[in-house]
Parts: sequence; C-alpha cells; structure tokens
Amino acid sequence: MDEPVSVGHMAERLDASQSLISHHLRLLRATRLVRNTRQGRSVLYQVSDEHVRTMLLNMVEHIREEPNDSGGPT
Repeated sequence: MDEPVSVGHMAERLDASQSLISHHLRLLRATRLVRNTRQGRSVLYQVSDEHVRTMLLNMVEHIREEPNDSGGPT
C-alpha cells in the first residue's frame, strides 16, 4: 500500500496468477479503490487515497484481533 506495484510483483508476492490479479485489480479500479499509472510498458497499481488506505488498515487490524468468547459482536 505504500508504493505503486506491478501485477507481476503482486502475483509473485501472493503466489497467484497474473491473470487472477489483473481480474481483481480491474474490479477494484471500477470501484475506485485502486488507481493505475503507466510507467513505460508497465502498469503500476496503488491504493486510491488515504481513505481507502485507512479502511484497509482497519480491516487488517480487525482480522488480527482475537475472537471474543461470547460469539457476539465485539
């Protein structure tokens, strides 16, 4: 989330195919959650803005929280 990255780099890091990553990025671009820039022959993707970055960081933090024992909302 800190800098623009290529589809190939994301695919390598996530151990996924470039076509799968491209498909998901296309959907994320349609919802304006990511934006792309062209750098020569490469297309680089990054989080659209600080609002989206904050939302994603909150989601990761929530996923990492310990589940409560009551089974209800935290």
